[in-house]
Amino acid sequence: MASLSPSTMATGAIPTQATMVASFSGLRSTATFPATKQTKNDFSTLPSNGGRVQCMKVWPPLGLKKYETLSYLPDLTEAQLAKEVDYLLRNKWVPCLEFELEHGFVYCENARSPGYYDGRYWTMWKLPMFGCTDSAQVLKELNECKKEYPNAWIRIIGFDNVRQVQCISFIASKPDGY
Repeated sequence: MASLSPSTMATGAIPTQATMVASFSGLRSTATFPATKQTKNDFSTLPSNGGRVQCMKVWPPLGLKKYETLSYLPDLTEAQLAKEVDYLLRNKWVPCLEFELEHGFVYCENARSPGYYDGRYWTMWKLPMFGCTDSAQVLKELNECKKEYPNAWIRIIGFDNVRQVQCISFIASKPDGY
């Protein structure tokens, strides 16, 4: 803060904002800035992320749709699915299976407003499995759903019935070719 003179402090007057801040004088001409010219092939000043830039790889978006949690991993084996379901059950969440026959991902078809996407809600396979205590029960239902709808995306969801929210959701099965 600017220091006040003893006479200002004695009278109790505080200088106004206009006297403390310089007034706006407009934009300056670009002629006052020094001209710098880079050659097209000068790569010495490219931005860098450190020495490990060559190690980074991004996921190619063409033809490789990603769906939900764990979808960047290879397909889960039966044992890995059982461990995920065990985790769901240890947290006292209610397992439920959902499937989708046409789209296994979100898309925009019916609305043009931001934030709205189709494909978020799937068809429920039977009712949520209230009272389920074993991952084998969930995997049995998964196999029944696969048998009934072999070309469907199937996901396993875990609901917290106390907080009434969905806590986990992951793709358990995809059609061949996806």
